Amino acid sequence: MMLRSVGFILIAGFSFSAFAQSSSVSTIAGLEFEFIGTYDTARLDHILGPELDEFMKSSTLPKEFKGKFPKAKYPVKLYRVKYLSVVPEFNNLPTKASGLIAIPVTNLAAGSFPKSAPLVSYQHGTVFDKSFVPSNPDNSMETRIMIARFASQGYVVIGADYFGRGVSDLPDSYLVKDSTRQATFDMLWASKNILDSLNIQISRFFVSGWSQGGWVTMQFLKKLDLSGIKVTAAAAASAPVDIYLTTNRWLNNYQPIDAVYLPGVVAIQLQAQEYYLKQVGLLDSAVRPEYVEASRKLYEGKIDWEAFSKLTPAKLPDFIRPEFAKSGLFEQGPYWQTLDNNQAYRWRSDVPLRVYYGGKDEVTPTAIGFLPQETQKLLGGKKAEAINSGANADHRGVFLFGVLDQKKWFDGFLNK
Repeated sequence: MMLRSVGFILIAGFSFSAFAQSSSVSTIAGLEFEFIGTYDTARLDHILGPELDEFMKSSTLPKEFKGKFPKAKYPVKLYRVKYLSVVPEFNNLPTKASGLIAIPVTNLAAGSFPKSAPLVSYQHGTVFDKSFVPSNPDNSMETRIMIARFASQGYVVIGADYFGRGVSDLPDSYLVKDSTRQATFDMLWASKNILDSLNIQISRFFVSGWSQGGWVTMQFLKKLDLSGIKVTAAAAASAPVDIYLTTNRWLNNYQPIDAVYLPGVVAIQLQAQEYYLKQVGLLDSAVRPEYVEASRKLYEGKIDWEAFSKLTPAKLPDFIRPEFAKSGLFEQGPYWQTLDNNQAYRWRSDVPLRVYYGGKDEVTPTAIGFLPQETQKLLGGKKAEAINSGANADHRGVFLFGVLDQKKWFDGFLNK
């Protein structure tokens, strides 16, 4: 797999084999990675047992996936990666980002890694705390699920934290297109170099994501397509591939099913766009005055979502200025034009794709799930399938249905 990037320095002629079993930190040529622990098979089974039960307790499908995941085959070693990247919106300003590499120990007798393995790049969903990311898997249930589902069965799993999350000293880049693409692309570049140094070849390359991460996966996929990097197959669960339509539905056609945390989602998205795209005054023009201060504190990490929710309404239309919501119906102003430009499905793709949706998804409208499928039909691209996770599947239900299904689907490409 040939990779190119302006944000990462190639490491050549350096072996990390000894370090792979160590708990120390190693730094060379702008790349730093640290062994942070091992999930043994008992822990991996616990993730897909009691921890999964707790994760799904508030879901519409609390017991739907109980006992449906196979037992772990291999323990998994976890590494936190810190790598150099650039911020495209700031004329490629150098920055540091972080992520996770999870590698299965497939030779149990020798305690060693595989010589060759399929790779899954997982893009995480919305988080309101910069530590709830792949590089801190104990704080990220969705990451642990991916590790337990894929890495424990022989896949290498990687995940970028994104700019503004993990070790990054930048503000959150939430749904900012170019920075998000760059962070994921350079995480792949860093991971490829580390795996080369460990003498692990990538046999197949897959991408997957949920919620915000579904949108990120599609943006990442487009960048990979443009860069000539072959992806075996891609999957996205509850992906708001059309941010313009999704946000308009939230603001202008409120439904009782809508998630109570959508005001927090929009608050951080507005400020990310204000900061990275220099849309000065965007937050004040969009949010009702009495909620601006709480929104700024949430974005700056001075309060968590629970504190924010006590200061703001649960219904998004009650949080946003009515005139701002109305402007979205006609794409008036740079904010809405940017959202339309941030669509993540309107190109011809050569990568097989599955997009998962659910009948009770409180975040991503069902209709949005069909856009990639119909677009690829229209443009003559590779087969894209809209997969129904079930009439009662909520946001978490769609994620778990997708994780179960895509592993089986990805496995079908391994011997082709």
